[in-house]
Amino acid sequence: MATKPPTGDPVQDAPRIDAVQHSAAGLPAVAHTLRTAQQQMGVRRTARTLLKVNQKDGFDCPGCAWPEGDKRHTAEFCENGAKAVAEEATLRRVTPDFFAAHPLADLAGRSGYWLGQQGRITQPVYLPEGADRYEAITWERAFEIIAEELTALTSPDEALFYTSGRTSNEAAFLLQLLAREYGTNNLPDCSNMCHESSGSALTETIGVGKGSVSLEDLHQADLIIVAGQNPGTNHPRMLSALEKAKAGGAKIISVNPLPEAGLERFKNPQTARGMLKGAALTDLFLQIRIGGDQALFRLLNKLVIETDGAVDTAFVDEHTHGYEDLAEAARTTDWDEVLAATGLDRDAIEQALAMILASERTIVCWAMGLTQHKHSVPTIREVVNLLLLRGSIGRPGAGVCPVRGHSNVQGDRTMGIFERPSPAFLDALDREFGITSPRHHGYDVVRSIQALRDGDAKVFFAMGGNFVAATPDTAVTEAAMRRARLTVHVSTKLNRSHAVTGTRALILPTLGRTDKDVQATGKQFVTVEDSMGMVHSSRGNLTPASPHLLSEPAIVARMARAVLGPSSTTPWEDFEKDYATIRDRISRVVPGFEDFNNRVARPGGFTLPHAPRDERRFPTTTGKANFTAAPVEYPRLPEGRLLLQTLRSHDQYNTTIYSLDDRYRGIRGGRRIVMINPDDARTLGLADGTYTDIVSEWKDGTERRAPGFRVVHYPTARGCAAAYYPETNVLVPLDATADTSNTPASKSLVVRFETPPAG
Repeated sequence: MATKPPTGDPVQDAPRIDAVQHSAAGLPAVAHTLRTAQQQMGVRRTARTLLKVNQKDGFDCPGCAWPEGDKRHTAEFCENGAKAVAEEATLRRVTPDFFAAHPLADLAGRSGYWLGQQGRITQPVYLPEGADRYEAITWERAFEIIAEELTALTSPDEALFYTSGRTSNEAAFLLQLLAREYGTNNLPDCSNMCHESSGSALTETIGVGKGSVSLEDLHQADLIIVAGQNPGTNHPRMLSALEKAKAGGAKIISVNPLPEAGLERFKNPQTARGMLKGAALTDLFLQIRIGGDQALFRLLNKLVIETDGAVDTAFVDEHTHGYEDLAEAARTTDWDEVLAATGLDRDAIEQALAMILASERTIVCWAMGLTQHKHSVPTIREVVNLLLLRGSIGRPGAGVCPVRGHSNVQGDRTMGIFERPSPAFLDALDREFGITSPRHHGYDVVRSIQALRDGDAKVFFAMGGNFVAATPDTAVTEAAMRRARLTVHVSTKLNRSHAVTGTRALILPTLGRTDKDVQATGKQFVTVEDSMGMVHSSRGNLTPASPHLLSEPAIVARMARAVLGPSSTTPWEDFEKDYATIRDRISRVVPGFEDFNNRVARPGGFTLPHAPRDERRFPTTTGKANFTAAPVEYPRLPEGRLLLQTLRSHDQYNTTIYSLDDRYRGIRGGRRIVMINPDDARTLGLADGTYTDIVSEWKDGTERRAPGFRVVHYPTARGCAAAYYPETNVLVPLDATADTSNTPASKSLVVRFETPPAG
């Protein structure tokens, strides 16, 4: 039976610490999934909804972007995916009466967990200038307010159009079209905060800023290296693919500062054997020091080059450029420096080398542990170097696999959500719609915050997401957001961003993935692109949470009509009535989407072309795959300091908090904890169970403090610590970003610890 939302915030003063788990999924995951789903949806709705998740005739999970195979299980979802669905399909409701009872100051004082637990927003609401709480508003008036503010701006570049990864292809395409017809490329998105580093590195080296492997490639691999990624929590269905690869003879190397249960043993809930015993996954665990990955891969590349017959010379000669530069740089690599940078011992690295040399088909998977450092882009380039040396791109069972963390975040970029679009994309868009898109680059996420802070941006529009909680330097970001004249959030549920507003604010409630979408021409579906370039349809099956909700494409289309007025010749009204008309236009603008409507109608959809994978053709500036030879970087630690990485708990999806527990790490009932290696903790005088303030250090001299964190002695790599975001985003300086990609460097913060004053 569904339960009511909490009335008060739970106390987090004394989190309980249990034993660390050494396996993922299994019976506990099934029980936890069903309990959470029934609390949000009730028994009947749980069954009706979960059986449609990731099915060919169902809806795409609003969680991660991991792909599905052609043959689907009846229960084609993981624990965290089921939680994401349950939170969206919840029976709890946030009505205008809720906003009348909870002024903005009250919402601002609540935790993200409490806000998210209140349920689905049922009507558009408006915070007038000077008001202390939101009030109900009509859709017509909401769009009038947006038009008033946008048309009053001195320049279109004073507006920001942010996109979260949950947004469908159709809605994303319309939003970028609106922004460019309006006159700006200010289209920041959540990719700017996660895999921008991957896109930057891959575009330069192989010519396509996406992964090059399919699910079948993983199953066929000889060796899979999982670096800077925790699939057991962040992409649990990936564990099934790793299990199948292991059954086929693959070896797995895990590279991470923390041991993670999902990479130790996977208890597959789809089989009796899996539930009881499970499968060991990792063959070699390299517990690397935070930020040491580039040094590790450079040394491995040096050793490959120095091993007779190890380099695939035929591939290198025919398909690559820059080998001699890499070979020269690699020769100077020093063992002692790499051991210091990585914290690894020589024997472990030599074991990894032996496994690489024994593999004909190698895949490297990675996530935020590689992408959120100052030197993330050269680190990922170094990963590519290894695969190029071995000829492991454009070969079955081999390639690059950046694992995206949000459903359709990759598709949104494909649709043109990008502040630095290619001239070819803009030319195609202009030809199709008879507009003149701006050619100058817009703002990414970090530059958007800086523009708000400096008064250069005045209107902020967000298609989904929780911008304030997801971004770095919380105090700076919130102060910047409050300088805006208008903030607009298209949302299904409450989050922190709704409580940090501009002078005026709107919350526009939208349909979710689970909801039926019926427009003037009948039932509609949307499309998404998964982490491996598969495009498929998504159809909700539930009656919407309120008759007052609009779909994302409808919101963009109506906003465009209000903002652009009769001078726009774009058929916005037709787009709202029939999404097939949007897909027709996409098919003529975006390469790979030709005959879009017919191809996506096939069960399972279609795969986008990928030249390096499909043809061993590399559309780079040299016309070949490029080796690179950047200087090796890694963080240096002053005395008495540690490197802190921010990460998720198991009961968390991005900034959405499902509960205050982190089951696999043995932490329950609280999130303000910091995990520190016991030896480091003793050196610093930090006893397990004591409380400390975490203070980050950055070259600007500003004190950034996260107060009152419980110390947990935990088997992290020496010199390293870990704590949850968004609570620790306050420690991440806005200007601490990755070179080239400008992604916040949230995974390598230099911190010190200070005992809070008594009382």
